[in-house]
Amino acid sequence: MSAAEEILDIVDTADRVVGQAPRGEVYARGLRHRVAFILVEDGEGRIFVHRRTAEKLVYPSHYDMFVGGVLGTGEEYAEAALREAEEELGVSGLPQPTPLFRFLYENGDHSWWCGVYQVRCDLPVQPQASEVDWYAFVPVDELDRMLTQGAWAPDGLAAYARLRAAEH
Repeated sequence: MSAAEEILDIVDTADRVVGQAPRGEVYARGLRHRVAFILVEDGEGRIFVHRRTAEKLVYPSHYDMFVGGVLGTGEEYAEAALREAEEELGVSGLPQPTPLFRFLYENGDHSWWCGVYQVRCDLPVQPQASEVDWYAFVPVDELDRMLTQGAWAPDGLAAYARLRAAEH
């Protein structure tokens, strides 16, 4: 089965499942679905930052400070958070990511519920070439400076702004 054929849950504004559709249709019609975002930190507290590949359907070639992806039908946020973090980082044996918060992201044709998590990764990473063009672990102050340069995934920016606001 291709990624476009993967079946996703369609949810309402309260994050209740109201149907299912193939990923390709979900994206084409802008149907609301679920996504897991994982902020990855190394043992020194640096954050994994990457640039998405040009082939990504949503926000191609954009920088992001979260790894993650869509939840399959019936999948729980926590389950997807661990699966997506390990897949995108190219590792196995991560601890279960810690849930931080959920929020509804809406921007033009895009609408999804975001389950935001955090995990520490002390393993050597080998990010998926199909997902990640460039990556580095960067200190928070450097990440904050980087946000003024280049194109950033707006959903990641929205999640990061909420995270930073909760810290203060």
